[in-house]
Amino acid sequence: MTKSALQIARAAYQPKLPKALQGHVKAVDGAATQSVADQEEIKKLFPNTYGMPVVKFEAADKAEQLPAMNVGVILSGGQAPGGHNVISGLFDGIKKLNKDSRLYGFILGPGGLVDHNYKELTADIIDEYRNTGGFDIIGSGRTKLEKVEQFEKGYEILKELGIKALVIIGGDDSNTNACVLAEYYAAQKYGIQVIGCPKTIDGDLKNDMIETSFGFDTACKTYSEVIGNIERDCNSARKYWHFIKLMGRSASHIALECALQTQPNICLVSEEIEAKNMSLDDIVTYIAQTVADRAAAGNNFGTVLIPEGLIEFIPAMKRLIAELNDFLAAHGEEYAAIERSAQRDYIIGKLSAENAAIYASLPEGVARQLTLDRDPHGNVQVSLIETEKLLSEMVGVKLAQWKKEGKYTGKFAAQHHFFGYEGRCAAPSNFDADYCYSLGYAAAALIANGKTGYMASVRNTIAPAEEWIAGGVPITMMMNMERRNGELKPVIQKALVKLDGAPFKYFEAHRAEWAKETAYVYPGPIQYFGPTEVCDQSTRTLQLEQAQ
Repeated sequence: MTKSALQIARAAYQPKLPKALQGHVKAVDGAATQSVADQEEIKKLFPNTYGMPVVKFEAADKAEQLPAMNVGVILSGGQAPGGHNVISGLFDGIKKLNKDSRLYGFILGPGGLVDHNYKELTADIIDEYRNTGGFDIIGSGRTKLEKVEQFEKGYEILKELGIKALVIIGGDDSNTNACVLAEYYAAQKYGIQVIGCPKTIDGDLKNDMIETSFGFDTACKTYSEVIGNIERDCNSARKYWHFIKLMGRSASHIALECALQTQPNICLVSEEIEAKNMSLDDIVTYIAQTVADRAAAGNNFGTVLIPEGLIEFIPAMKRLIAELNDFLAAHGEEYAAIERSAQRDYIIGKLSAENAAIYASLPEGVARQLTLDRDPHGNVQVSLIETEKLLSEMVGVKLAQWKKEGKYTGKFAAQHHFFGYEGRCAAPSNFDADYCYSLGYAAAALIANGKTGYMASVRNTIAPAEEWIAGGVPITMMMNMERRNGELKPVIQKALVKLDGAPFKYFEAHRAEWAKETAYVYPGPIQYFGPTEVCDQSTRTLQLEQAQ
């Protein structure tokens, strides 16, 4: 296989570990825990895995020789940089405990467990994938582990392979499934441990014990490099406004982090828009006013960052989408049978007055995108909505109106970008390479200590890796009850951007200056070799949250 110079050099990188994981390890139990909300309901649903203590690893003088153990691993959900290092850390961790331990990877996500599709991950396979991006070592999938039949089918193959523990690497939904599986196997006394690892580039799986999800650092650095390149082009050509949509359906962590790294003229934060009950017109007016103010100073160019899920956070749009979801669920076939040219008027005639007016105000293309096929949960597929084009088109209409009224004299031309897949499989930054390797190692230590229903945890992450604090957190501690598909279910609580948190406060204090001035910052590509302050830095979000 042909490899690039960087691939060859990166294969030799030895990820750094917290001091507590470098030698012999002992687990120290902390205080008992409870869920973040709905304690009685969660406790009732998870009698075997609720209330367990937070675990912290410390260096031990000596360790008892453990019997060999077989471990299974699953990559679940969307890709995130560093997944391969979680697996290599897990592999090295179990081999250190006993050289005869074996690791099995289930192919294409949780479906591989149910369908008994797996392969043994040997040293030569692991060595091919150290410090690389992507999930291609075993692939990933989005099968949800929710039904008893799935748990039992999984148990058949785990028993056959003599697997004692299963590590599920995924986001909030995947780790919720991991906890449900851990509870079931504990209740059945099957003797199978289940451990989770926090993955998602969206950054919405975090709390006091999980400071960041892996992949967020690398993805944001990847996007910020390209945003910086666009800003430089923008400042060079001085004739375009660039509307850049970024991944992040449920939260705006990526958009905010990229704004902190690159200082664009505008960054929209979905959580703020919802809190201020802003309408689509409010947002368009805000952007148009910034465009007009910069034009008055002779600057007919700028950059706008837009979170992918923005549309669902605009209260009026949320109501429109909810009504559309319900209507199309009941009348989808009837709608599909109507002549394409008449579909828009048909929808307008079927909606309530408020929603019909909003729908009628939307550009044709976006209105159509709102009626496209739903996802498996019956929801609109927001990633298919070209929010960046919706906003630029509506800003253009407003500016044309202002020009007629003599309020605006500039020129407005837009370029559009969506950065999504570009960041999900990038070669992990040193931070993610180290963090992921440590998470995998911590997962091995949790297994060795007989834990189940835990998520591997590494904290104090803005310090040098030596000083990181490794341990585990009961997954039930992160749960609350939420309505999914019409019924209440236990799920890990999503972490949204906190409007009173330090990262947003810093952004809020500087955005007026960034809007007016051309204060762009150009982060450049991820650096793997060189001074530690360039190569090992964590995200601006983490630095601000931990007051550095």
